[in-house]
Amino acid sequence: MHSLPVAALHDPATLAAALSAYGVCRLSGFPDPRATLALRTQLQDLQGNAGLQPAEVGRGEGVRLRSDIRGDSTHWLDADSGTAASNYLADLETLRASLNRQLFLGMDEVEAHFACYPIGASYQRHSDRFRDSDSRVLSLVTYLNEAWLPEHGGALRLYLPQGAVDVMPLAGTSICFLSEIEHEVLPATRERLSIAAWLRRAR
Repeated sequence: MHSLPVAALHDPATLAAALSAYGVCRLSGFPDPRATLALRTQLQDLQGNAGLQPAEVGRGEGVRLRSDIRGDSTHWLDADSGTAASNYLADLETLRASLNRQLFLGMDEVEAHFACYPIGASYQRHSDRFRDSDSRVLSLVTYLNEAWLPEHGGALRLYLPQGAVDVMPLAGTSICFLSEIEHEVLPATRERLSIAAWLRRAR
């Protein structure tokens, strides 16, 4: 696969077909430029107010800080996270309901966090689905970076059956993929801003 299939956020039939065939799809025009700017501003405000925490790896009693594995800092989104984040979560809820009708995935909830990768930080190859839980069904990454160039690096590398595909972190780009698909975040020469989200079954 040399390029990813593309679907609009409000075209769940095309998105569902792409996920069924390839396990991944690019969401065109989501979020729109105004929403992207609002989300980026909100994330930068959190940075300025020490609202981000170093991300951990693992689950349950195995949770730990491992900056050699994962170098981002995060802030979880909820109803109190501000208008931009609330609107984003509402769009994901609409997407969750639509894909449930199309694919019968049994997804009950949405979770998401802002993520900031400093210069040189990465996230080693991994799957979002934990070994002891299949609750995460679909993963979604939204990019908030302004004026990103290929030489900045920082691609999301997806390890698909058809071969590895690199997705550049361009503002207004969102990628939806099956949570079982292994992927990694490559280091960049500038700060990298994004949202990581999951459509999941109830715990």
